[in-house]
Amino acid sequence: MTTGIAAGERATGWLDEVHFDAAGLVTVIAQDAATQRVLMVAWANRDALAETAATSRAVYWSRSRNRLWRKGEDSGHVQQVAEIRLDCDGDVVLYAVAQQGGIACHTGRESCFYRRLDAGAGRWLTVDPVLRDPELIYRK
Repeated sequence: MTTGIAAGERATGWLDEVHFDAAGLVTVIAQDAATQRVLMVAWANRDALAETAATSRAVYWSRSRNRLWRKGEDSGHVQQVAEIRLDCDGDVVLYAVAQQGGIACHTGRESCFYRRLDAGAGRWLTVDPVLRDPELIYRK
């Protein structure tokens, strides 16, 4: 027996607990579900989160394209979402993902976090290799 709430409202009522910014976006961290490595940070709007939850495929909001971005739509490097988490303040979402192809970054690397600070030298060091040339990934 239902409580008077439409099925669609129950299915997406969880979105009301997400604190979107003034632009209607929330920060999303994509983390490898197996290794726990942070792969990337992006943005999502309400529609992106709802589609991700419905399909188990990572969907983001592309600020540069001003549209939904289904991760892997150009590169083939889809993120299958195993779990979605919300932080204590409700303003950051975490997608625990299985990264298809092992590449999350548009630079052809596993992670977008491929530079490490060498504080002594006062510079960033590139510490992760390019796994695939981006020119080969994003040919049009």
